[in-house]
Amino acid sequence: MDKLIFGSAIAARRQVLQSHFDVRRQFEEIEESCIPSYVHGNRLAAWVAWQRNKAAARLYAEHAAAGPILDFGAATGEVGHLIDKRGPYEIIEQDEVLARACAQWQSAERKSLETAEQGKYAAIFALDSLEHNEDIPSLVARLAPLLRRDGMFILSGPTESAFYRLGRKLAGFSGHYHHSTIYDIEAIFARHMRLVDARRVPFFPTLFRVTAWRLS
Repeated sequence: MDKLIFGSAIAARRQVLQSHFDVRRQFEEIEESCIPSYVHGNRLAAWVAWQRNKAAARLYAEHAAAGPILDFGAATGEVGHLIDKRGPYEIIEQDEVLARACAQWQSAERKSLETAEQGKYAAIFALDSLEHNEDIPSLVARLAPLLRRDGMFILSGPTESAFYRLGRKLAGFSGHYHHSTIYDIEAIFARHMRLVDARRVPFFPTLFRVTAWRLS
């Protein structure tokens, strides 16, 4: 059934995540990682979660050049399993358990904002990660210079609309830890970069936006 709904690659990743994590026991620890959504028993909720990664993978395929990739707030780096990588894959992830899993599954090199090299990356992903931070303008100002001049920054985040809040409630998620909507974050990005492409997930009602940006 999972293969019919999600495709073989995502069905396989769901199985790996379900085997590796005890979501019920670890829920509070990993709620912000999207893992509970990826393995959710409600397949519609899980489908929406994976569509964000699929949209990001499509933007990467269509717009990103070859070169190093940085996944900011990567968790287990699920988007890395859906792209045809055109360069080495590096991650920034604070959680030790998630970072170790990502490094193990993808041979990912772990970086920090201090050790990531400026002007290096052909593609940077920040998928449903920036909204968890309190000072997003400062964070974006540090991330933007990491992008190569011809690089592509792929961003996603929740709309926080009434439909989004209802969907979270129906899926059983009660945490309130988002400091900004994706529209707020995109307005900050527009100070540093120009919008190249945008996708809505799902198309209606739009719960998430996935966008691609280049340096201005």
